[in-house]
Amino acid sequence: MADAREPWLSHGESATAPTDDAGAVLRAWRERNRQTQAAVAALLKTSQQHLSQIEKGLRPLSIDQRRTIAAELGISPEELGLSGGQTRHVVSSDHASSEIAASRLTWRAQRRWLNSHRSELARLAVDLYPAEQRIPRAPLLARPDWLPPSPIELRSLCLSLDESEHGTVVDGSEPESARVRPLRVADSRFEHYTSAIKYLDPPQLFESRPSYRLLGGSPTAGHMAFGLAAYFDKLDISEAVGHEIAAACMDDPAVLARPGRGLRPLLPFRELIGDPFDPLRRAIVPAITTLTIRLRRYPAEPSFLLHWRDPSRVATAGGVYDVVPAGEFQPSSVALWDRRNDFDLWRNIVREYSEELLGEPEHDG
Repeated sequence: MADAREPWLSHGESATAPTDDAGAVLRAWRERNRQTQAAVAALLKTSQQHLSQIEKGLRPLSIDQRRTIAAELGISPEELGLSGGQTRHVVSSDHASSEIAASRLTWRAQRRWLNSHRSELARLAVDLYPAEQRIPRAPLLARPDWLPPSPIELRSLCLSLDESEHGTVVDGSEPESARVRPLRVADSRFEHYTSAIKYLDPPQLFESRPSYRLLGGSPTAGHMAFGLAAYFDKLDISEAVGHEIAAACMDDPAVLARPGRGLRPLLPFRELIGDPFDPLRRAIVPAITTLTIRLRRYPAEPSFLLHWRDPSRVATAGGVYDVVPAGEFQPSSVALWDRRNDFDLWRNIVREYSEELLGEPEHDG
């Protein structure tokens, strides 16, 4: 019987002939790449016990299961018996193939660790920056002029949009980001972090939608200037630096005991970015998060809404709780006229309310 924990082990065709050695191929690949059964089982979304039975030949593998293993681990489909009439070896003689598979396996494990430890990693990250940029009692950063002494009316903010091209100094393809970009082919890494997400760990919603890019100003100044960017421009920086600090902590757990600037030498990409508030060095694409307070009849206390960001559904900030609604500041569609129509904070907030609380379908973005 298939492991009931995961659907990929519950469907598909029956096993191949008793002489099938796919389990031995899987075991040899794991041992060659120095991976534990627990780590590989987690990537295949099954239990360690079930994987052990597969490796021993006690559990047959269907065609669909073999395809999943080939896609997740990078093992040659022929080695798993997906192409008949070919000689199969327990371990591929192609060293590059093994190297690519190991690179991708490590990357997936690091991304899963990131999505399971974002809160702890955020607390480590803020200690890397000056005290005046840290928000008290929260693992967040902000410039002093982004923290008004009292609430500001949305309609008092003046927004301007410059649709001309604006370059960046850092786009995520630099050598300093190589550690968070796994091998795509032999001797060549994925060009950007989002390319790796697309092919190795895509969430349910993953599109590079047009977005508004912050160019200057602040809420306390009463004016905010924006340009245009793509959603992936943001992820290629923000998710990549998160992955970088997760990888550093996984490689050397001792860094957790020496937070702050002791981490800096292990984070070359974060160091390259420099000032996180410089809108010319990278594409800063802000999100709008709205605290929704629910008032009830006295004596009931007011409450507010939170939702959990499921890593299987979202590409950024997965594994944490956020207020409702929350969404990127972006047009509702790719149409040119919506760049102007939707360039409004309140309009974006209402659109997110309709999607997250009223169940309206996701807009094209």
